[in-house]
Amino acid sequence: MTSFIEPLAQESTPSIIADKLRKAISHGELKPGAQLGEADLARKLGVSRGPLREGMQRLTQEGLLVSIRNRGLFVRDMTPEDVRDMYLAREAIERAAARRVIAGDYKAAGKELLAIVEEMAAAEGDPAAVGELDIAFHERLVTLAGSPRLSRMHQTYITETRMCIHALEETYTVSDVRVGEHKALAEAIRAGDHLLADDLLMAHMDDAITRLTTR
Repeated sequence: MTSFIEPLAQESTPSIIADKLRKAISHGELKPGAQLGEADLARKLGVSRGPLREGMQRLTQEGLLVSIRNRGLFVRDMTPEDVRDMYLAREAIERAAARRVIAGDYKAAGKELLAIVEEMAAAEGDPAAVGELDIAFHERLVTLAGSPRLSRMHQTYITETRMCIHALEETYTVSDVRVGEHKALAEAIRAGDHLLADDLLMAHMDDAITRLTTR
């Protein structure tokens, strides 16, 4: 397993530290509910506590960490209500992104997304690989919209999505319909069919909520 809590290869900054911690959270190295100890993290990252505190504060502002009075900082534990709320936000961002993509060179965008779907199909049988390609599909959709603000907001929700996937991997990654759902969405975008793409995105998000909140 790749470790994200390791000495930094370049000059320490709160931004770099926040990114390291964000990746550790999203990939399950720092699990939901885990307490973050300043001394231990500072040692593992090879940084002083000042920049570490600033980096952790950024993740607190993003909602990935929560501060509990007299106890410390903890990785957010995603409840079913948190999952529903997170997907509500993701849905709004991705529907806006799809609308903007279809207003542009939607054929080229659809082709790029279908290439990711082909990789997903080839990776079936490897839940972790399919999960990462699922994430890559949605990240690419938002990137193709060419909106830095949408991408910035989306990144926090993608981190939370990964947290959910790692916590509920068995119920989430084993699905016969995931490749088909993404293929249909990519084809709708390639065809420039905004209404169909919008409907498919909403259905896809609803399906994900059901799988992630049904234990």
